[in-house]
Amino acid sequence: MEDYLEMIYRKSLEEGYTRINTIADSLNVQAPSATRMVQKLAKLGLLHYEKYGVVQLTVEGRRIGRFLLKRHQIIEEFLKNIGVEEKLLVNVELIEHNVTKGALFKIEILNKFFSEHPEILEKFTQYRARQEKNYYSKEE
Repeated sequence: MEDYLEMIYRKSLEEGYTRINTIADSLNVQAPSATRMVQKLAKLGLLHYEKYGVVQLTVEGRRIGRFLLKRHQIIEEFLKNIGVEEKLLVNVELIEHNVTKGALFKIEILNKFFSEHPEILEKFTQYRARQEKNYYSKEE
């Protein structure tokens, strides 16, 4: 459900609304699946939807969608900072659905710290590269 709300929020940023087919395409699901989830979200009061019409988030839907997008961005930035490249989005998805707000806040602080102190991030990157080189050379 969170993936749908986050995607609806993303797609609604420019025009204030989106459509079922756009949601389905973006999440790589069939339109009937997207329709069912949109109907559930509408029953929860998170969006407005009329059959064959546009999908618009309510104030509460926008609030939650904004949080979900921010959470995604924080975790993605963190994983990039620590050098995760392989299956980045898969890892983001796995973490974002399990991270607590407290842990997320601390990750955000660390991202901000790295942003304000790029020299420390660079030292970490160099350290990580040495560790990876040692790790992978032991496997051979």
